[in-house]
Amino acid sequence: MVVERADGAGGELVLRRAGTDYEIISNGVFLMDTRGGASERLLVRAAAQDLDAPARLLIGGLGVGFSLAEALTLPQVAHVTVVEREPAVIAWHARGALRPWSRGALDEPRVTVENADLLDHLAGAGGGRFDALCLDIDNGPDWTVTPGNARLYAAAGLDLLTRRLTPRGTLAVWSANAAPAFEALLRERFTRVRVREVPVPRGEPDVIYLASGPRPADAAQAAT
Repeated sequence: MVVERADGAGGELVLRRAGTDYEIISNGVFLMDTRGGASERLLVRAAAQDLDAPARLLIGGLGVGFSLAEALTLPQVAHVTVVEREPAVIAWHARGALRPWSRGALDEPRVTVENADLLDHLAGAGGGRFDALCLDIDNGPDWTVTPGNARLYAAAGLDLLTRRLTPRGTLAVWSANAAPAFEALLRERFTRVRVREVPVPRGEPDVIYLASGPRPADAAQAAT
């Protein structure tokens, strides 16, 4: 059952109810739902596991709220900035049907929500640096519903992300499938890259990429 349709920054967004769960559809393509959420929670938990308090996190993509809700359960997390470009998604969490899945997190004083495209936000002057950057944009590096989002996972996007990490920081990226070319880009830019697979009921496992220890800019360019 369609709960709401919205004209979004990337086209039509649909919030659909399926039994007791909800699904987000973008331009007719399934993005995510409220079933499960193990890999979205792992995205944040694995990125923050080696951090001491106080830690600052950035989550790219609010989605159905699993990652944000998980971040607020971690005692070392002092503040979370969420960058979400779709006003409708923010509204569905603020007072709408998705609020239970983010556990009312948008009302938390430790949370700042930025209604912006992540690339624009990263390129801007504000925001500072973060101890963890957790990306859940589209369906991952090899399956972007919005064509412009592919830039985020390319060399220029990774350069922007790397500049926003603190020296102890980790870049964590969620993907609906393995993305070997993206993993290679990470290995060119970081000294430590880990890959975590999360089984799903059907199809390929979800994949979490964790990268830390940015290489000097000249070393990364030489490896490219």
